[in-house]
Amino acid sequence: MAAAARALDEIDQELLNLIQVAFPIEPRPFAFLADKLGTTEDEVIARLARLKQASIVRQISMIFDTRALGYRSSLIATRVPDGHIDQAAAIINEHPGVSHNYRRDHEFNLWWTIAVPPTSSLEDHVARVHDLAGGESTRIMHAIRMFKIGVDLDMTGRRRMDARSTIPAYRTSERAGELLNPTEIAALRELQEDVELIPLPFAAMAERMGVTEDEVLGAAHAFIDEGRARRYAAVLYHRRAGFVANAMSVWEVPEDRIEEVGQTMAGFAAVSHCYQRPTYPDWPYNVFGMLHGRNKEDCETAARAIEVETGVTERRMLYSTKEYKKVRVRYYTDEFDRWEREHLTRT
Repeated sequence: MAAAARALDEIDQELLNLIQVAFPIEPRPFAFLADKLGTTEDEVIARLARLKQASIVRQISMIFDTRALGYRSSLIATRVPDGHIDQAAAIINEHPGVSHNYRRDHEFNLWWTIAVPPTSSLEDHVARVHDLAGGESTRIMHAIRMFKIGVDLDMTGRRRMDARSTIPAYRTSERAGELLNPTEIAALRELQEDVELIPLPFAAMAERMGVTEDEVLGAAHAFIDEGRARRYAAVLYHRRAGFVANAMSVWEVPEDRIEEVGQTMAGFAAVSHCYQRPTYPDWPYNVFGMLHGRNKEDCETAARAIEVETGVTERRMLYSTKEYKKVRVRYYTDEFDRWEREHLTRT
């Protein structure tokens, strides 16, 4: 897997670094990137096409804030019998709101995320998925506080594992939960899809919507400015990009230090997601930080740097051993209604 990353030249590496942080919301985004890289628009498009074909770039689209759109979401930990893990994961993946699903080296061996629309019950959906998958135990690990959401993999290999992040800290949208108007919904449906590798992708969206390009660009900027979207950016296939280690670091932090430690942890570039989550009698870990590295030692190096910075040493590292699903949630689709009609009994 790591060989794919070594085959990338310097322009590929810099291009991937740029679009992970922010893909330009400009009339000619690929020309904008070309100016930064000292190359041409056609060359940037051709490079991205090759990176997609090589399964290094997964998707380039708008990353919406699930909560700000009124959807409910959570990380879920499920324990299933060892001989039933693959079958259970396949059943979990059938739910349209499941975006991530990993096997991890822990007693709770399946860790998945789910989102449901405002009119649906998260608890009912999770309980039904648990039953369908043959789970022995399932816990809803909802986010109590969000400190950071955003993957930033350094493709050049020059960044230290204790380097500070360029991704802004998480902020709550002032318009969280407000209903979108029909024009905003139409724009969301376009912006959540993988961007076309053509010179004027936003103009093509506008044509399909029957509006102007300026209106699409304005809607995209507004989603981000208002906090209903986090950014417009690329997501990579981590392993194909050379980052073969993925650790969910979980930390036992004193209650009066959670805010301080969470903010500090979020400041590390190696940490992509950082949350406060609930504890249980046999689960004392209340701060979660996702770590990504080219190998396990990278993740351990980052975790030790966090220990030094925060003074917190009670932690566990839950490494993913298999990726079953990683997609972006698609909002305002009828897939949820179909799943509910098939699997949940309405009263």
